[in-house]
Order: sequence, then C-alpha cells, then structure tokens
Amino acid sequence: MSYITTVSGRHFDPAKPDKALIDIFDIAHSLSLLCRANGHFRSFYSVAQHSIACALEAEARGETREVILGCLLHDASEAYLSDVTRPVKALLPRYIEIESKLQDAVWEKFIGRPLTDEEKHRVFEIDDLMLSYEFHMLMPEELGSEYRLLKTAPDCAPRDPGAAESEFISLFRRSA
Repeated sequence: MSYITTVSGRHFDPAKPDKALIDIFDIAHSLSLLCRANGHFRSFYSVAQHSIACALEAEARGETREVILGCLLHDASEAYLSDVTRPVKALLPRYIEIESKLQDAVWEKFIGRPLTDEEKHRVFEIDDLMLSYEFHMLMPEELGSEYRLLKTAPDCAPRDPGAAESEFISLFRRSA
C-alpha cells in the first residue's frame, strides 16, 4: 500500500501529493491530535495550537494574507507524514524532500501559489520564535530568549483537540 487513509476517508500518497485530495479538515483534525516535541513538553500542546499561535503572531505583526496562511499551514505536511523533530529530520534527506514537496502542494492549494523565499523566511522566523516561547513555557530549559520578540503571548495550556481543530478551521476561513 502506497497511501494513507485520512480521517475523511481519502487515500493519500504523501510522497506523490495530489492537491485535489489535500483537505483542510483532515489537516486540522490530525494536527489537533499531534503533540509537539514528540510529547516531551510538560503537558499536551498540539501542532494545531502551535500553528494557530504562529498565524495569530503573523496577524499581530500586520503580515499579508499569504504569510498568515503560510504560518497556519506551515506544518500541514505533518498531518500526512508525522512530526519529526529537527535533530532527527536533519538525518533524513529523503524525508525532507518529501516533506518539502508536500508542504509546497499544501501552500499552492490554499494560497494559490508557492510562497516566495521572503514569505517563507517570515513564516519560519515566526516558527522559530514560537519554538523559543514553547521551550520557555513547556520545557525544563530555555532555547534562547528570542521569544521576547513576539508580539503575542500564546496560551500553552492543554486544550481539547476538538476545540483546537475548530479554531484552526475558523482561523483558516477568516484568513482565506
């Protein structure tokens, strides 16, 4: 079998992404159930919560619709692959290739075009600041103090996955 079955019943091959099969509800559902940091945070904090926090930070910074959606969807490929931590991902060049192709397909589907290099830079700058904040709030050690550059102060409390899924969809609709 060369596909996964999504919660909506679609058969999706993450290595050969078909944009017609990429579904925002599948993404929101899956990310609401995936825990950041492979579950090593002090409490459950989902990839959906992280993505929402990144998009709200982009809004607070007055970013464009493309960057806001880019932030909300920057981990969407994980809904079809997995959340692989950065140190491990660096050792998996084929995974990085598949993830990049899939992520670009997600952005093209929902933004209408690939993100520019500058837009990607802004998205991943916010992603890195948010990671610093999450370590500050949810880990026994700091990962730098860059989180102080955030304009928002995301709530890192555990949330019901259904509530995170609904907020993800709501923010998507508002930004699309």
